[in-house]
Amino acid sequence: MVVMNFEKYIAHAKKSKFGLLKLNLGLGYMIPFNHPHGIKIAELGDDFVRTKIPYQRRNFNHIKGIHACGLATAAEFASGFLLLTKLGSENYRLIMESIEMKYHYQAKKDVYAKFEVTEQWMNENVFSPLEESDVIFIRCEILLHDTENNHVATGYTNWQIKPWKKVKTQL
Repeated sequence: MVVMNFEKYIAHAKKSKFGLLKLNLGLGYMIPFNHPHGIKIAELGDDFVRTKIPYQRRNFNHIKGIHACGLATAAEFASGFLLLTKLGSENYRLIMESIEMKYHYQAKKDVYAKFEVTEQWMNENVFSPLEESDVIFIRCEILLHDTENNHVATGYTNWQIKPWKKVKTQL
């Protein structure tokens, strides 16, 4: 099994397009479901991530818009990826408990899902509650816009976060 230092790849991806390309290639292997749909990280910062789902035939629904499930996957990927980079996958287990989507506009162009969290938000909503509880649930809001800035959808992912040392079925 090959172990990759993703912190190094993430830091490089924030600074260069080539670094972002390498990160997306690695994520394509680690998350094979996203690969055929072309879901990738388009932009990455310290407090935000933008994922992209392309307007291409394999992502179409019956009326040639991007399928609702593809949009939900882009939203899930955005929030899950940023939370894991903030938490550290070696310390915490992150499992999506549920997802809710609100669709506002038909997706007939590439769509970007953006999720943002600040260090203050993480401290108030994640790290402080985890000091008092073995498991917490958080709700994340992800905004999805197309290339013309039409608000296509809003996603709400609900995540369960637990320290690995409290997990009974560890790998």
